[in-house]
Amino acid sequence: MDRFNGLDVPESLDDALHPQTLALLVYDMQVGVLGQISNADVVLANVVSLLGAARERRVRTIFLRHFFMPTRLAGTYALRQAKIWQHHSRAADTRPLIPYGSPGFQLAPELVPQDNEAVIDKVTMSAFEGTPLDIVLRDCGVRAYLIAGVALEVGIDPTVRHSADLGYVPVVVRDACGAGNAEAAQRSLRSLEFAGDAMIADTAEVCTILARLPVADLP
Repeated sequence: MDRFNGLDVPESLDDALHPQTLALLVYDMQVGVLGQISNADVVLANVVSLLGAARERRVRTIFLRHFFMPTRLAGTYALRQAKIWQHHSRAADTRPLIPYGSPGFQLAPELVPQDNEAVIDKVTMSAFEGTPLDIVLRDCGVRAYLIAGVALEVGIDPTVRHSADLGYVPVVVRDACGAGNAEAAQRSLRSLEFAGDAMIADTAEVCTILARLPVADLP
């Protein structure tokens, strides 16, 4: 750990992954999202492993879920994005891909939040925009967080960049992140690493480090 100006500046995963000041963000691991990626079973298995390791150390955990507004409440950006994603030339031909409360909106059945974990719903790609996430983490003294889920190139990338500007140290667990476009996902990882916006790690590496750290003093 580097120390300067009275601050601890993490240089390694061991420095960043202190359970007391760490959080785990499980990003959009929903039935309707996982159904859109080819290696969903691998990603899900790694997220389950990561979640188990975090729970053993009482790491604060938040699940995120994405939904699309009803057509009448879809604004300019939402309609433009829907046209691109759904390959329509007219906004009138689009539909909400994952409506709130629909079967596709639900978390994968293997991921059941516990009573001391939270679920935050969002309509934005950055999980820190328009949600209480930053308030919750900051008020708990969280300095770094692990992030895993889907999709790396669409939602995790902007979430990580946003949080870096807010002063967090994000750790992207790459093999626990799914993608709709593998090439775009690799570009995201390279760019995040190049800019210093995030640490990049693997599930086994994170689980090994967490296993040798003390349990957080949390209920």
